[in-house]
Amino acid sequence: MSEVPLLRNKSGTARDRDPLATADELEFEAAIGRNVRQLRQQHGLTVADMAAQVGISKAMLSKIENAQTSCSLSTLALLAKGLDVPVTSLFRGADVERPAAFVKAGTGARIVREGTREGHEYQLLSSLRGEHKRLECLHVTLSEKSQTYPLFQHPGTEFIFMLEGVMDYSHSRSVYRLHPGDSLQIDGEGAHGPTDLVELPIRFLSVIAFPDSQV
Repeated sequence: MSEVPLLRNKSGTARDRDPLATADELEFEAAIGRNVRQLRQQHGLTVADMAAQVGISKAMLSKIENAQTSCSLSTLALLAKGLDVPVTSLFRGADVERPAAFVKAGTGARIVREGTREGHEYQLLSSLRGEHKRLECLHVTLSEKSQTYPLFQHPGTEFIFMLEGVMDYSHSRSVYRLHPGDSLQIDGEGAHGPTDLVELPIRFLSVIAFPDSQV
């Protein structure tokens, strides 16, 4: 019977290598271990003290700190509660792949939005899909063909950053004159949009943060 190969982690201790474990899973375990040990020491607790406080065995806590075991969600919750930190703090420093969106200058997709019929041109710069879709970034251009339209409404929060031109932009009962470098953050549920195209062409960035219910 062949022996299971051993993995040496950064602390120098050995663990049986799970043949099904991915690199991301191993990195998560190592990050959790490092953070639990660091937070425990910051609280001035011994392994025995900490184990008793959170309700797990001393041996289990030692294995967690040395990345020799995988934590269940319930165990992570106990550790976070005992250390008085958010659960996400236990993952800090985990070097795992995260989604990213890179768009080369001038290559963003031209898309149709509510203002398209009013001559507003939209170029999509970024939009992450699925559970990570939190932001939609647009480059908006208004030209001689564009019309004012102060009736946009949508869920979430919108941030506008002026790049070129001058326009009056209304939100609810207020009107703001925007010059290059100016920014405006608004609640998307309130009626909003340009009311006067003062100096053309107008270019601005529109970043919409959607609420979780819309993701």
